[in-house]
Amino acid sequence: MNLNRTNHAQVRHQNRATIPLIESLLWDCGTWQRANSSAWIVFFDKAALKRLRRILGGDRSLRLIEGHTNNYLIVGDDGQIITTGHRTKHITRH
Repeated sequence: MNLNRTNHAQVRHQNRATIPLIESLLWDCGTWQRANSSAWIVFFDKAALKRLRRILGGDRSLRLIEGHTNNYLIVGDDGQIITTGHRTKHITRH
């Protein structure tokens, strides 16, 4: 899957050393929550990890990527990835 990124997102992707596979899994399995009026935050929560476990085939496969489950994407309404990073704080639910 070719993820459509802004120039800013491409720079952040390289600076923060995010893995394209994790970004793709976030896009497919992550929880989407409205961040503001024109963007979404995509992250792994308990429900998303359950979906991911089912897709990857169990706990053993999930353990291979568990160090990267704190990644997130910010996606604009146009479907472009605006930025990506690693969570250091809890995401507040609305």
